[in-house]
Amino acid sequence: MSQTLEAQQRIPVQMAGYRLDQAAAELFADYSRERLKGWIKDGALTVDGDSAKPKDKVHGGETLVIHAVIEDDNRFEAQDIPLEVVFEDDHLMVINKPPGLVVHPAAGNPDGTLLNALLHHFPGAASLPRGGIVHRLDKDTSGLMVVAKSLVAHANLVEQLQARTVSRIYDAVVVGKMTAGGTVDAPIGRHPKDRKRQAVTGSGKPAVTHYRVIERFRAHSHVRCKLETGRTHQIRVHMAHQRFPLIGDATYGGRLKLPPGASDTLKEILREFPRQALHARRLAFVHPVSGENVRFQTPLPDDLLMLMDYLREDAETMR
Repeated sequence: MSQTLEAQQRIPVQMAGYRLDQAAAELFADYSRERLKGWIKDGALTVDGDSAKPKDKVHGGETLVIHAVIEDDNRFEAQDIPLEVVFEDDHLMVINKPPGLVVHPAAGNPDGTLLNALLHHFPGAASLPRGGIVHRLDKDTSGLMVVAKSLVAHANLVEQLQARTVSRIYDAVVVGKMTAGGTVDAPIGRHPKDRKRQAVTGSGKPAVTHYRVIERFRAHSHVRCKLETGRTHQIRVHMAHQRFPLIGDATYGGRLKLPPGASDTLKEILREFPRQALHARRLAFVHPVSGENVRFQTPLPDDLLMLMDYLREDAETMR
């Protein structure tokens, strides 16, 4: 099975001096650089309607157009992994990802991922870039994701994400008693010393998170976060930057803090909570084919409900 790809992007003036293959790799980030180089050499990726070479320099302002046939990517195995499908039609599906499920195969997780599950549920995913996955959730974050089932839907959803018109709202349980909500406007990039982590850094990309307090406990808070941008680990980094790290976040949470006087049960729950307390609660976007505004919501999973029950009980007991 194969699909025909039609896509175009205008090279921004900031990329003047880039090699064509470099510019293409940034503008069409869902495709590997090698695949893009192949399309350039075959004439399937043109510059202002003309063929070019991967090493040619760009000036900015040119229009790149891809007209290519995408063959199935058979590198990954279809696996019968259960999926909770919230919505599905011919062009997309919305799923409620459980915690612990890696989204895409990588070193250390060659299979058992969401992509493997998608290939079993929808074999046509093999002919889509990244199997139709247009955005990710961290392994231990639960909640809603939209996955494309056609090239038309994939291109449109990627455009909506880039234009920041996809609404994504998350619930988080953080360490510390927040007094009020607010906005974190702080750029995020690779940590200067630990390449596996992200950090607020002046050399990072713009990142904006809006948050408000839903419920306060004795030493923790339930907050709702709305992403304006979608950087890697954005909510986790921004909340830690505000000194309100997520419960269970081994990467950004810092030293464990236990409320004085807490019950042994609550202390054990806080010590052993197996993931960052983060859930993608709501997702809204324009359907790429019908043009309708669609909205989806999923309730908090049992582990977060249990966590907040114990925090609520602790707050009531200590009054």
